[in-house]
Amino acid sequence: MQIYNLEFSEEEVRQAAAAGRLLSMEIEFSRLCNFRCTYCYVDERGPNPAELSLEEIQDVVLQAKALGARKIIILGGEPSIYPRLPEMLNFLADNGLAIELFTNGSGVTSGLAQLLASLQARVVLKLNSRNPELQDQLAGKKGAHTIIAQALANLKDAGYPENGLFLALSTVICRQNIVELPEMWRWLRQEGIEPYFEVITPQANAIENSWLNVTGAELKTLFTELAAIDHGCFDRVWEPQPPLVGNRCMRHQVSCLVTATGEVMPCVGVTLPIGNIRKEPLADILRNSIVMQNLKRYRDTIKGPCKSCEKAGECYGCRGAAFQLTGDYLASDPTCWRNCMGEAET
Repeated sequence: MQIYNLEFSEEEVRQAAAAGRLLSMEIEFSRLCNFRCTYCYVDERGPNPAELSLEEIQDVVLQAKALGARKIIILGGEPSIYPRLPEMLNFLADNGLAIELFTNGSGVTSGLAQLLASLQARVVLKLNSRNPELQDQLAGKKGAHTIIAQALANLKDAGYPENGLFLALSTVICRQNIVELPEMWRWLRQEGIEPYFEVITPQANAIENSWLNVTGAELKTLFTELAAIDHGCFDRVWEPQPPLVGNRCMRHQVSCLVTATGEVMPCVGVTLPIGNIRKEPLADILRNSIVMQNLKRYRDTIKGPCKSCEKAGECYGCRGAAFQLTGDYLASDPTCWRNCMGEAET
């Protein structure tokens, strides 16, 4: 089973972590966004004069490459409306870096779709429901479903997901869409589109919108049903475990996040700045960070039921959920059904 966005093997992760290298880096070009998703981790999406310049973004990308990164994951805000996105995409490709773009589809015109295809970029389009009214509600924008549908059509016209062009749909699991997710999973598999289903990290908008929440028991039931669908219908075998369906998140072993203002964090959930690229080189920030060291040594540092769980050798739950709900990034994941249903040892 591959881990961390389906690309890096366990051995690759192990070797990179032991050597203090990166395999990928997540980065925000800007936090501007035209959606107001009810679960979004970004609480401020307006113009910010302190955001990194194009030159600063390019510089930190090259720093990540020097540390071994092979892929740059572009987050937001909404990257497709970032005015210099085509320039940055070409910059990444010219420097031999794989590209993965998370997008709500707003700026995925026919031209951008063709550019992404020409660069073999991995595209992750956000879709939480095939019901237009519900999708618009979750996105906080009237017409969001239509925007996403048009982006999907443009990507398909550009060749996705055929000919080695990777296309995924990112879906958060919530109270409003959980019933439709098994059928949505089947549809994506049949279309050759990779499903990225994940548990909501309880932060920012998701904290305010507690009506999105599902229970640990419901998550376990869903994960188990999706695993059965994959095994029985698509010859894919994986064991259900949160927070990602059919995948394992060990990103802190081989990745980090650089925000739109240059702060370096372990990920979007562990909102604990460990430095800023305007003040220190990325290599120094990562090497000197006790937080990153603790996350890499999670078998020794993690606390509570997660430490003694039978899955501890291959999982550390969602560090973001642990941090957001307890204030301790090494605490056991309160959203994991093994913890909230009393299944882990105490």
